[in-house]
Amino acid sequence: MTKITVLPHESLCPAGIEFNAPEGESLCDALLKNGIAIEHACEKSCACTTCHVVIKQGLDSLDEAEEKEEDMLDMAWGLTPQSRLSCQAKVRDADLVIEIPKYTINHARENH
Repeated sequence: MTKITVLPHESLCPAGIEFNAPEGESLCDALLKNGIAIEHACEKSCACTTCHVVIKQGLDSLDEAEEKEEDMLDMAWGLTPQSRLSCQAKVRDADLVIEIPKYTINHARENH
């Protein structure tokens, strides 16, 4: 099991949280299973950026992002070199510290 630490987010996780997740599970699924209602407008198919997270610690333990994920990330609000789509990033054996950005771009919800 891998320890995941989620830094405080004003609406999704005000106090922050720590939990364990099994190796191979996506970060998005791990967050959802632990009560963090991260958006995933494309149903985890790598077709939006609503599940964007920033990996503050443990990025090197994750598999490299594939080209499709990198193309989507180019459209994410608050993109950093440590950004990943949580639906595509699979938990490995190193502990992770993640930050959920304050904003997401959800064209469907925003009537675009």
